[in-house]
Amino acid sequence: MWQLCVDHDGRAITINGDRRIIISGSIQYPRSTPEMWPDLIQKEKDGGLNAIETYVFWNAHEPLRRQYDFSGNQDLVRFIQSIQKAGLYAVLRIGPYVCAEWNYGGFPVWLHNIPGIKLRTNNDIYKNEMQNFTTLIVDMMKYENLFASQGGPIILAQIENEYGNVMRSYGDEGKKYIRWCADLAESYQIGVPWILCQQEDTPQSMINTCNGWYCDQFKPSYNTSPKMWTENWTGWFKDWGMQDPHRTAEDLAFSVARFFQLMYHGGTNFGRSAGGPYITTSHDYDAPLDEYGNLNQPKWGHLKELHKHIRSMEKVLTYGDVRQVDYGNSSSVTEYSYRGNRSCFISNANTTSNVIVNFENNKYSVPAWSVTILPDCYTEVYNTAKVLNEADANDPEEPYGLVWGWRAEHFTHLKENGSVLHSNLTTNQLLDQKVVTNDTSDYLWYITSLDHNATDPNWSGKEIMLRVNTSGHVLHAFVNGKHIGTEVSGQHFNPFTLERKIKLKHGKNDLSLPSVTVGLKNYDPLFDEVNVGIHGPVQLIGKYKNGTEVTKDLSKNEWIYKVGLAGEEKGLYQITAPLGTDPIVVDLMGLGKGHAWVNGRSIGRYWTSHTADENGCTENCDYRGTYSNKKCLTNCGKPSQRWYHIPRSFLQDDNNALVLFEEFGGQPFNVEFQTVTVAKACANAYEGNVLHLSCQGGRVLSDVRFSSFGDPQGACGASFTKGECESPTALSYIQKACIGKAECFIDGSEF
Repeated sequence: MWQLCVDHDGRAITINGDRRIIISGSIQYPRSTPEMWPDLIQKEKDGGLNAIETYVFWNAHEPLRRQYDFSGNQDLVRFIQSIQKAGLYAVLRIGPYVCAEWNYGGFPVWLHNIPGIKLRTNNDIYKNEMQNFTTLIVDMMKYENLFASQGGPIILAQIENEYGNVMRSYGDEGKKYIRWCADLAESYQIGVPWILCQQEDTPQSMINTCNGWYCDQFKPSYNTSPKMWTENWTGWFKDWGMQDPHRTAEDLAFSVARFFQLMYHGGTNFGRSAGGPYITTSHDYDAPLDEYGNLNQPKWGHLKELHKHIRSMEKVLTYGDVRQVDYGNSSSVTEYSYRGNRSCFISNANTTSNVIVNFENNKYSVPAWSVTILPDCYTEVYNTAKVLNEADANDPEEPYGLVWGWRAEHFTHLKENGSVLHSNLTTNQLLDQKVVTNDTSDYLWYITSLDHNATDPNWSGKEIMLRVNTSGHVLHAFVNGKHIGTEVSGQHFNPFTLERKIKLKHGKNDLSLPSVTVGLKNYDPLFDEVNVGIHGPVQLIGKYKNGTEVTKDLSKNEWIYKVGLAGEEKGLYQITAPLGTDPIVVDLMGLGKGHAWVNGRSIGRYWTSHTADENGCTENCDYRGTYSNKKCLTNCGKPSQRWYHIPRSFLQDDNNALVLFEEFGGQPFNVEFQTVTVAKACANAYEGNVLHLSCQGGRVLSDVRFSSFGDPQGACGASFTKGECESPTALSYIQKACIGKAECFIDGSEF
């Protein structure tokens, strides 16, 4: 196996002395399955990429201190080897802080519970733990010969992640820490460059890189470092109660054409891996490969063409002299020239006006907010605003109905003969939820008892007020086995208060408070110190016979803690896997909030009753102008997430067990298993371009419902109509060329 010499200069990453354009896409391996990896990687390669990047998820691999898990979809070595088998490079972003909308930013919660520790700063206890895990990963890659210097695919590695965004909050100790990170990375001598993203004061031995929607204005800290973009955000993540955010193919291509690197596959937050808090199970991110691994058109096809043209110009872009010509009105031409070859980009960053650029006595019409590519500085081959594959639709189909049984999760399962079963802890104070659960469950029961006797306020059968102040995300309350109320944190996840009128009986009374997290915070300075769970006070407020108000504080009562649920492992509902190879989803419409398992494997949290705001969506999205996650929203007034991905590798051929824990009382009778497939597509074929239509999974094109050569009106998903200028043979031509075939090619100039 050939060993590679990977280095860099101020223009590019160099491999065996040659400057290379690295176009990478992200696949975060725990968000898919080993069975999905080869197909995902091949689709990225087919889309014009030559590298795959991934984070490394500390809490997935070391959920308990010094207990490691590299099995299943956490088999990092197998994932990197899958990249190598496809003939692609790998970028290993070890972190081990990752953010990534991942629970607790990728940190295992047991870190928080080590006495004296402070995370992401110059703290010896934390640094020892970080070094232990980072060394484990580096040594694992070395042992398997996976660094390029050993003949493997890994050409770049990353330490820490976006620390420059928060470093100021840590003061001088933060500066010392990031220098320590750089020294640690260099000490491993892995033979490939190290990167630090979003870190302006990167040590000169490392490459600082950019993350964001646009990085064309980014400049590295040193002229000896190449300009690199580690994350081009193809869309945005989605919170419960949020509409679906979309980023148009035109805008994404516009940003990539001005800079070359992007995030490619979102995936699924299986288990409790979603962070936030309140981030949905789906991590689709509107990426070129969707959550299920299907091509997200038109992004995938549009970017494939862009990558093809960029890579064809690799030599002239990385070695050539650069000349910039400003035409005013936010338009310009950039010319690269090298050994008699030239390549040009014509950019129009105006958000409303198209321009005509007269470049070397040739006129080019450039739409607003777009880039035109001329590989020879003469022939236009691509424009970011001219999308050929306009849209497709991933439609759930083939419902598989279920017959349901239903079992209550009574709080009484916690007690037997007056004693708590399997209690994790008993103490006379209210503890943070992270301390008790160690992130092994979303659910923690706070349980206490109190005696009501003659010396207590005499409520004479009247109700008193229970008041619980909590920093959790959801709180349920039971008094003497009866559910008396539920409260949910507001949209900004601030501490909140549950207040309910209750009745106490004479003698012993039981109070059970199940506190629920919906993902731990994963970003911001000191995010690890944010309280979770009931921190109190917990109070009873009543009156004496004379009318005097009295408050009894239960915060220092004896509190018994119980982690988890009784029914998590009880599989009661049998299903049969749908036939075929299409991705499988379960439609949880009609349920409230809870957690779902298939054959004992968690497919994540659900919250179907949490609907998005009815306002803010746009029927027609204008790609022009700077993108934000508030632009181009859909799905207003509907559940933030209705369908939940079940990888086929989670299922058996015959009977499968589905378990749902429902917190809010939803009904399961509308729950159905379905398959997801690309059912229809719309496309444009501009004159001078060739349109490629194809089907996935061995299917063939079965029908062409509309075709027009001229000036058709309408939009995909709505109704198309023919315009005043029209070719009568357009429909029959397309039908003859495409129906019954897995793919067809249409030349826009042939009519």
